[in-house]
Amino acid sequence: MNITASLKLYVLINRGSGNQQNDFEEVIRDFYRGTHVLHFFTLSKTSSVEEIRQDIIAFGPHRVLAVGGDGTVKLAAECLLETDIPLAIIPTGSANGMAKEINLKNNLKAALELAVNGTPKLIHALRVNGEFSIHLADIGINARIVKKFQSLDERGMIGYAKAAWQAIKRHKKMHVTVNAQGKSKSRKAEMVVIANGTSYGTGVKINKTGSLFDDQFEIVIVKWFSVLELLKMCFSFKTQFNPFKTEIIPTNYANLTIRENTSLQVDGEYIGKVKQVEVQLITDAVLLVCNNEKFKSEYA
Repeated sequence: MNITASLKLYVLINRGSGNQQNDFEEVIRDFYRGTHVLHFFTLSKTSSVEEIRQDIIAFGPHRVLAVGGDGTVKLAAECLLETDIPLAIIPTGSANGMAKEINLKNNLKAALELAVNGTPKLIHALRVNGEFSIHLADIGINARIVKKFQSLDERGMIGYAKAAWQAIKRHKKMHVTVNAQGKSKSRKAEMVVIANGTSYGTGVKINKTGSLFDDQFEIVIVKWFSVLELLKMCFSFKTQFNPFKTEIIPTNYANLTIRENTSLQVDGEYIGKVKQVEVQLITDAVLLVCNNEKFKSEYA
C-alpha cells in the first residue's frame, strides 16, 4: 500500500450489499492497521441521513468511505452534501454504477488504497421531485423493473430477470413533454432517463455526452428499444444505446409532464407513480475521491 499521512476515516458499511459472505469491517481493519484511525457505522433499516450526518460531525473525519453499492454511495453523498469532507467509494454492491463513473474496478484493496491516496474533485448532483440523486433516475420501463425487483424475495440476476419479465409483459409507451432550456418537446417514449452520470451499473452507457464535472445534466429520451436491448441494460453487457433511438437534452433545469401515471426510480430506489417530475441541479455538491495520473495502485 502507498504510504500517506495518518487520516481519520469514517467507514459507512452496508452489510446487505453484494456478497454478504465477506466481513468487510475485518478486511478494512486489517488493510489500514497501524496507519489510519477508523470509525465504523453499520447501516440498519432505520438509519437516517440526519443520524449519520451528526455521527460524522462528531467524529470529524478527513474522509468518508462508502462501503456498498449505489444506494450506499447516494446516502453517504447526501450526508456530505455541500461539506468539505471527501467521499471515497468502496464498491461491494450488486450494482456499482458510480464506481464505474470514475473507472474504479471491483477490486477491494485497490479501492481502499485509492480512498486515502486519490484526489477529491467536486461533482454536481440533482434533486428529482425533491429526492437527492447522484447517479441516474428514470421514468418508464426500468423504474417498473426496479419496483418489481424490490417486491421479490429473490436477489441477484435471477430475481432481476423475473422482475424484468413481469415488467415487460405489461409495459406500454408513455407520452411525455420535456420543458428544458426554454423549449418544450413532446414525445412517445419507452423511458426517460434523468442522468447526472453516464452508465448503469451493468456498464451500459445511456448518456454518451454526460460528465459528473460539467455543471449540467442530461434528459435522455429513449424512444424505443427491443427486448434484447432491454436485457443489455439489465445485465452485464458493456455497450451503449443506439443513438438513433435516443434523444439527449443537456440542461441545468427540467420539468417533465407525463400523460399517464408512470413509475419513477431514483438511484435504484423506487419512488412511486408520478405525472410530473421537476429536476434541479446542485452545483459543487460533493467532493468525490477520484484517480489521478500520478497515483498508481499496486493492486489494480
